[in-house]
Amino acid sequence: MKKLLSILLAMLMVFSLVGCSNSSEPAPAPADETPAETEEGKVLNIWTWNVEFWDFLGKYYADEIVDEYTYKKGDVTIKRTTYPSDGGAYQDALDAALLNQANAPADEKVDLFLAEADYILKYTNSDATMDVKSIGVTDFSNTYKYTVEAASDANGVVKGVSFQCCPAAVIYRRSIAKDVLGTDDPAEVQAALDSWDKFNDVAAQAKAKGYYMIPTTNATYRVFSNNTTSPWVVDGKLNIDAAIEGWMDQSADYVANGYTAYTSNIWGEEATSEMFATGKSMCFFGPAWYFNFSMGNAQDPDKGCFGDWAICQGPQAWFWGGTWILAATGTDNPTMVADIMNTFINNEEVCSKLVSEDAQFSNNQAVNAKFAADESYGNAFLGGQNDTAVFVELAKNIKFQNITSYDQLCNEGLQTYFQEFLDGNVDKETAIANFKDYIRTTYPSVTVE
Repeated sequence: MKKLLSILLAMLMVFSLVGCSNSSEPAPAPADETPAETEEGKVLNIWTWNVEFWDFLGKYYADEIVDEYTYKKGDVTIKRTTYPSDGGAYQDALDAALLNQANAPADEKVDLFLAEADYILKYTNSDATMDVKSIGVTDFSNTYKYTVEAASDANGVVKGVSFQCCPAAVIYRRSIAKDVLGTDDPAEVQAALDSWDKFNDVAAQAKAKGYYMIPTTNATYRVFSNNTTSPWVVDGKLNIDAAIEGWMDQSADYVANGYTAYTSNIWGEEATSEMFATGKSMCFFGPAWYFNFSMGNAQDPDKGCFGDWAICQGPQAWFWGGTWILAATGTDNPTMVADIMNTFINNEEVCSKLVSEDAQFSNNQAVNAKFAADESYGNAFLGGQNDTAVFVELAKNIKFQNITSYDQLCNEGLQTYFQEFLDGNVDKETAIANFKDYIRTTYPSVTVE
C-alpha cells in the first residue's frame, strides 16, 4: 500500500507540473517553424447613410478612386454600403448585417460603420462594436472630450472615433442682418440674438422689413433639443422635456406671426430654396458640416449668395450631431480600421486639410487652435470670417448628456407629427396624441402615458 501511494503521489506531481507549465506559457515552437501572422482581408466594407465621410476617405486616405462605391488602398478594396437615415432605414439594414456578421463571408463582413449621436449608444453598448484600443487606436490627447465619451460604452471602453467636432451656431445672411439690425458684424449680431427673447424681438423686426427670421420651424429644433434637462425616456417611460415644449410653443408662435417661411422639413426643397440669393430668411442653424455639406443652394454659382453669410452662437450654446466611425466586432481588417481612425484624428496634415480645404471643424484641438490663431485665415463662404476661431470657443460648451438610443426616431417623430398641427390639419392635442401612438408602435417596451 505504501509503495502504491508513493507511485500515485509521484504521478500527481508530474501531472501538476505539466499543468502548471501549460498554464503559464505555450511550449516553444520548433526551431524550423515561426508563428503564422494573421492575414488581413482584401476587402474592407464601410457602412454609411451619406457620402460625407466617404468622400473624405477617398480624398485623404485611398490610393485610387475606382468608382462612387469603391476605392483601393494598397491591395485592399474599400467598398461602401449606404442606406438612407430617415425612419431608421439605415439602422435596420445595419442591424441585420451585424446579426449575420459571424456567418458572413470574409469579403462581406462589416469592418467599419458610421453612427450619429442620436443612436450611437445603441451600438457602443453592444457586442457589435469592439475596443479600438485593442487594435491600436490609443492616442486621444487632441480629440474633444465629448467625442470620446460618445464613442464609449457604459464602462468607458472606447469603440470608435469621430473625424469632426460639431459645436453649432446661427448662420445668418449678412445683407438681411444689415437691413434689419443695421450691422452684419458677428459680435453686434450676437448681442442682438443672445437670448430667445431678443431673438423673437428681432423676428418681429425682420417681419416688418419683409423678411422671415427662419426658413422653417424645424430650423431651431436642435437648439432646444440639445438643451434638455432630461432624456426622451426616463425609467422606461416616454418623457417630453420642457425644452421640447419650448420649441413647440415657439413654432406655433412663429407660424401665427409669419416669422417663418415654411413649416416643412429642414431638408425639403421649400426650406433649402431659402438659401438662394432670392431667399428672405435671415437665420439658419448648424455646425460647420451644415454650411459646407448641406447649404449647396447658397453656394450655387448662378443662384446662390456665396460670401453673404456669417456665424455667431445665437440664443444658446449647442451642438448638433457628428459622425462617429465605429469598429465592427468580427472585422478581418483591424489594422486598416485602426489606421483610418488614427489618420482622421491624429494625422496633422489630413486634419489641417479638412479645415482649410473642406471647411470642417476637425477633431484635433491642436490643428483647430492653429487656424483659430491665424489672422490670415478666413472662410470665403462666410465673407472671410474665421469660423474656426468661433467654433474653438463654442466647443468649450459642448456637453454630451441626456442622450439615449431612442433619440433619432423620437426627434424625427415629434417634428413630423407636430407639423400636422402647424399646417392646420389637426389640433395640438391630436398632434401630440399621434406622436405618442407612433412611439407606442415603434418602441413597444417604452411606456407612453
